[in-house]
Amino acid sequence: MLKLVKFLKPFLFLIIAAIALLYIQAMADLALPDYMSNIVNIGIQQSGVDSAVPNVMTKKDMDDAMYFSSEEDKKYILSNYDLISSDHSDYKEYEKLYASLDKQDIYALKKIGKEDKKVLELVMSQKILAVAGIKKALAGDLPSGVDMGGFQIPKGIDYATFMSMLTTEQRLTIADMINKQFISLGDTMVIQAASAVVKESYVDMGLDIARTQRNYILGTGGLMLLVTLIGAICTISVGFLAAKIASGLGRNLRSRIFKKVSSFSNKELDQFSTSSLITRSTNDVTQIQNMMVMLIRMVFYAPIIGVGAIIRAVDKSVSMSWIIALAVIILISLIATVFVIAMPKFKMVQKLIDKLNLVTRENLTGLMVIRAFNTQKFEEKRFDDANKDLTKTSLFVNRVMVFMMPAMMVIMNGTMLLIVWVGAHQIAESTMLVGDMMAFMQYALQVIFAFLMMSMMFIMIPRASVSAQRIAEVLETEVSITDSPEPKKFNKEMKGSVEFRNMSFKFLGAEENMLKNISFTAEPGKTTAIIGSTGSGKSTILNLIPRFYDVSEGEILIDGINIKELLLHDLRQAIGYVPQKASLFKGTIESNVKYGDRDVAFEDVELAVKIAQADEIINEKEKGYQSEISQGGGNVSGGQKQRLSIARALVKKPKIFLFDDSFSALDFKTDLKLRKALKEHTNDSTLIIVGQRISTIKYAEQIIVLEDGKIVGIGDHNSLMSNCDTYREIAYSQLSEEELS
Repeated sequence: MLKLVKFLKPFLFLIIAAIALLYIQAMADLALPDYMSNIVNIGIQQSGVDSAVPNVMTKKDMDDAMYFSSEEDKKYILSNYDLISSDHSDYKEYEKLYASLDKQDIYALKKIGKEDKKVLELVMSQKILAVAGIKKALAGDLPSGVDMGGFQIPKGIDYATFMSMLTTEQRLTIADMINKQFISLGDTMVIQAASAVVKESYVDMGLDIARTQRNYILGTGGLMLLVTLIGAICTISVGFLAAKIASGLGRNLRSRIFKKVSSFSNKELDQFSTSSLITRSTNDVTQIQNMMVMLIRMVFYAPIIGVGAIIRAVDKSVSMSWIIALAVIILISLIATVFVIAMPKFKMVQKLIDKLNLVTRENLTGLMVIRAFNTQKFEEKRFDDANKDLTKTSLFVNRVMVFMMPAMMVIMNGTMLLIVWVGAHQIAESTMLVGDMMAFMQYALQVIFAFLMMSMMFIMIPRASVSAQRIAEVLETEVSITDSPEPKKFNKEMKGSVEFRNMSFKFLGAEENMLKNISFTAEPGKTTAIIGSTGSGKSTILNLIPRFYDVSEGEILIDGINIKELLLHDLRQAIGYVPQKASLFKGTIESNVKYGDRDVAFEDVELAVKIAQADEIINEKEKGYQSEISQGGGNVSGGQKQRLSIARALVKKPKIFLFDDSFSALDFKTDLKLRKALKEHTNDSTLIIVGQRISTIKYAEQIIVLEDGKIVGIGDHNSLMSNCDTYREIAYSQLSEEELS
């Protein structure tokens, strides 16, 4: 996988943008449980009173609170409030909100920051709860278990009278005793308890508490909708960016693979099967694309949401954090087990796809042979075996992965039950709020889903990793045939003389040379023919000239220049090559003929077609040159393909023509006419012809006879008939003495 990281460089900015959006999305998702907790804790339980710091207090209530304050606390609290008398200009505004003020002087909270308000909230909570506790005790409603520090609280007297009976030290001691009972519950519970007292004071002042609750719930709900919308926009944007990055990466990889394979010599092509190269440039690249989408959308997102959810869950309840830790340990164990089981199978899948593609391709290309030999049943079984192997392996992998989902659901539901069970006990003991338990549950779900997302990646990463390795194998294959670092150029007056000088060649992995000590010169204006038995190396000699392979020993020279010292483009531009198996491309007759030179004039196309004796093909077609040619030339005969291939080579007007048994599908009459036309129009070019028929090559100025990779005869037809036994045997096997004379 790491070998393909460099291909992500063009998309670095998009990846950073996607990660930034994922962070915003994660923060939005993490904020939602907090808002839900606030709706339950504050909106429902506290009727929308969101702070233990009263926005407004009557002077009487403030004075009551000051009974339990040190001089330092008094100064701090009062510095955050403004005293507003009934004749103050702003008083009417407060009367609109607090209908029962009845001209009482009030204290209004100043505008302070969030941090200052948090500090003030803890201080005010203690004072408010102390006052509330004393008033309940005086009314006989003191909760059991509350220690009053040994003081006997008389009943039936009012709060002000009781306070006047106590010294300052006694007041502070009582307040301290009461606060200790609440502080043991934690700041959150103390603040919530104080907020309930503040709510009651608001009701006493005539505040419409139902409206306050409704506004808080609607306001918080609106914020939740806004945060959800932001998260949704980020999700859509990340999906778009992920698709764009993955598609761009796939495009670049396919382009690099195609260019790399196009630069391969036959030596490199022999290392990979055609079906494997097709799979690598299609299916394997698709695996990388799919993985890239998931990587951006999940792998980058999962750690952010997972870590964030753990931090926020612990903040809600440290005592229940062990539940998440337990769930995570079980999840990691499950994922690791599945990964160990499935990984070897993932490596097999792509190889089995290669095998299936190979069988399919062979069946499609060899369909006529299969039908001719009645081997359909054998091929069906062969395909069925390859298909079953792939299906069996894929089913095993999918069954293992399918097991993960229900296992994840069991872990998730078990975690939820455990949270509810433990949380319910803590709520009953007043050590946890209902909203906090619900938020903790949501955060636990987010942690589990983060691991669920990671587990989904474990389904794709192993297979994508195998695909990446297979792609890297192609891209990292060193091309054996390359341009010379200091290339030479042909002279402007290029002649096209081809010389083989003590040349030997062997295929990759072969123990012996196939061609041994080959030396001859093909001169311009003359035809050099090569003949020999099957497997003697005739086509290989032709393939060495355009450097489809490189010689093992010796050298090949064109106009005295070693072909290894020439640019491949210059070398092949000087050659018109007609392969043994004629190959046409999907398009029209004109586009196929012009394949040799896209800018050639139409008159030259017509001339090339005429020389190749292909003009009758044009005349037979209703659309002439614009007639369609199907893929591989499937809608024309073998002879027509050969003639169009010859026309394609002629259009280039090269100095060297290589015909690799290119007349084999032609009848004798057409063969004769074509050779005669070639002689007339290519009299200054070098023609090298590989042939099997004596009638095709007997008029060549030079004939080279091969046997077992060696030259056993060289000369014209008459001289070879006299002194070359091999040539004579081939000749008499095809023609009579009268035809050979």
